[in-house]
Amino acid sequence: MEKTRLELRDFMRYAYLSQIAYAPDGRHATFVVQRAKEDGEGYLADLYVMETGSRAVRRLTSAGDCRSFIWLNEREILFPSAREKKDKERIAGGEPLTVLQRIAVDGGEAEEALRLPLKVTAMQLLGDGRLAVIANTDLRMGDYHAMDEAERKAAMERVQAEKDYKVLEEIPFWFNGKGFIDGKRGRLMIVSMDGEITPVSGPRMQVEQIAVDGSRVLYSGKVFEGKSPRTSMLCQYDAATGEDAMLIPGDLLRVGQIGWWRGEPVFFGSPMDRHGANQNPALYAVRGGEVVQLFLRDESPGSNVGSDCRLGGGKSVIFADDGLYYTVACRQDTKLLRVEKDGTAAALIEGWGSVDCFDVHEGKILAVAMRGLRLQELYALEGGEMKQLTQFNEAIYEGKTLSWPEPLDIVSDGVAVEGYVMKPVGYDPAKTYPAILDIHGGPKTAFGHVFFHEMQAWANLGYFVFYCNPRGGDGRGDDFADIRGKYGTIDYDDLMRYTDAVLAAYPQIDASRVGVTGGSYGGFMTNWIIGHTDRFAAAASQRSIANWISKSNTTDIGYSFNADQMLCDAWSDVDKLWFHSPLKYADKCVTPTLFIHSDEDYRCWMAEGLQMFTALKVHGCQARLCLFHGENHELSRSGRPDHRLRRLTEITDWFDRYLKK
Repeated sequence: MEKTRLELRDFMRYAYLSQIAYAPDGRHATFVVQRAKEDGEGYLADLYVMETGSRAVRRLTSAGDCRSFIWLNEREILFPSAREKKDKERIAGGEPLTVLQRIAVDGGEAEEALRLPLKVTAMQLLGDGRLAVIANTDLRMGDYHAMDEAERKAAMERVQAEKDYKVLEEIPFWFNGKGFIDGKRGRLMIVSMDGEITPVSGPRMQVEQIAVDGSRVLYSGKVFEGKSPRTSMLCQYDAATGEDAMLIPGDLLRVGQIGWWRGEPVFFGSPMDRHGANQNPALYAVRGGEVVQLFLRDESPGSNVGSDCRLGGGKSVIFADDGLYYTVACRQDTKLLRVEKDGTAAALIEGWGSVDCFDVHEGKILAVAMRGLRLQELYALEGGEMKQLTQFNEAIYEGKTLSWPEPLDIVSDGVAVEGYVMKPVGYDPAKTYPAILDIHGGPKTAFGHVFFHEMQAWANLGYFVFYCNPRGGDGRGDDFADIRGKYGTIDYDDLMRYTDAVLAAYPQIDASRVGVTGGSYGGFMTNWIIGHTDRFAAAASQRSIANWISKSNTTDIGYSFNADQMLCDAWSDVDKLWFHSPLKYADKCVTPTLFIHSDEDYRCWMAEGLQMFTALKVHGCQARLCLFHGENHELSRSGRPDHRLRRLTEITDWFDRYLKK
């Protein structure tokens, strides 16, 4: 097959796999496949089923709105999907409504199984056939599920009457990807298949996770008024007896993934006492009313290396009788580990690539993964090797020119900094080329050996692309990741030394035509860089941080995470916050800079980009800002396809303007 250049818009042809799950008997497995709509205004999502014996894969649904599901039994699947126009309109109008469909994997159409006056966000099957669900509720609306028709009509009329204003009484008052959450709670409820609803958690508890073992439901969450705490409580409910008990109070630990392991409740948690909010968690069990630490491995269970080619999620931590399984970012790759209760671990999957989600049945493993430079496919682990089972994206791998990342490591302040250089497609060592430094977000994330669309697209347009994992990143333990109070200092040094090393190792790069870009933390670093050096010919700052003072009191996690990362707040040390704010140095900027922001990005609110853009304009530096309506912090990864294309086009055109002769 003759290969053609990968183009900016080719991501709209990709298939995005997620949510792989075995049937209870292991004879089938189901997963979600999403693709961009032809008009670019969203994604179509449908269920696919695989017969594990023959490995035959077929499409199960065609409505285009199936993004999650659970197995009801060995042959039936339950999934939320509003098929009727009137139901879609009611949901769009803010009415709490979930319509659940049932479909058999061996044929037939989906049939409505249950409609609930609840906005269900998660569900698991109890041993008696009932469902444990998390349902979003509104304290101001009251118990909508318990109202009669007249009361519901009146409640919805109040919602419509109040749609033009917001009343805020809590922090966080909004949250990225969820919108305004003031007065909203996720409640644990038990639902029978005939529609009977039994609330479990109180109206003020925000339930974060649930894990089911027979009739027992383990759940974590926070009870608060006014300000949400950083720590969570852990509770257990027995659906057979109705007994509800708190296992640990809500002021001890930051609770991560929860589950049942060999009959006892376990959870990953952190006291945040040594490295703050990003501190790697230990695994704990609750025994006889006491919290017992089982192990601490100094890693982030469920983590992954970064990519802009995932959509939909899935299991990344599984507690099974024969062991604990989880993915973990380890330097530049993702491993799948099997861990015992003493912390000893065996790597089941390792090497170049990522494991994006997986499931386990009687020791057999299916995984959605990116291996080498392939996009997502479904794999089986057999004899210690990964066997590719699907070909959803094989035409991209086989038919498009790609650039293989070349490892380049340096030592900065005695610390190894690992990274990669991608040569331009059609590279000629006798020519010179422009280059782009790409900086990851987080900062506790990592770049690695996976397909990254924007980088591949730029390499196909004649750019060197280079990237590294400076201090602050994931995959190398707490000490490496902890840059609290140091943002813009040691991490800046790592990035500049890495840039020096790349230019020395690849003299074909024209040092006068190097650009820099990054998003979130990478946007912060881009803003910081343009105020501290003029070595870059152009910059593209995305969903960035400009001013720690303003960000701390406007964004969804600002009041807690920012103070944690800066080791101070505006009342204890405003000078330190200002010292680490890129806006302080904006008057020094001479680098032409493009700013990308979204007006529903509540993680790095648009005020950050607007401040930097205005400051550069005031001081005579060339600047442009592209603000996306209706998008949030995830624009580059899960935003509307047409918006993602416009974002990538804006950045590429900006670099072409300033970096190409």
